[in-house]
Amino acid sequence: MSHPAPDPVRLADEITRQLGQLADHLAQLPPPQAAQVIARVLDPDAGVLGGITHLVATSSMFAKDQAERGALPAEVWLAVGRASNELHDVALDLDEHKDTLQHIGTQPATTAAKPPAPAPLVIRRRR
Repeated sequence: MSHPAPDPVRLADEITRQLGQLADHLAQLPPPQAAQVIARVLDPDAGVLGGITHLVATSSMFAKDQAERGALPAEVWLAVGRASNELHDVALDLDEHKDTLQHIGTQPATTAAKPPAPAPLVIRRRR
């Protein structure tokens, strides 16, 4: 017996709600577990980012078809296509760091005698 297909608008709303819940949970997780979650979210093949990238690419194909039929302005298709391309590029950039995040997420939580030195992220100008 097959299950009826979910209402796509409700499905989008539910996914959005769950993404909000995930973000709320992520903010409360200990660093190793947060790194594991982030690594899964950023996975370009099986993660949330990969899924969203695929969804936006599919949306771009829809927008192109509708623009060619005159139902949508070409600017809509171009904007969605640009978003798809940029998401794809971001996913590729982040994929380079997936192994590092996974490694951090699998390290046991230990209390080190000397914590690692933080990396400088901002360079200040001297006056």
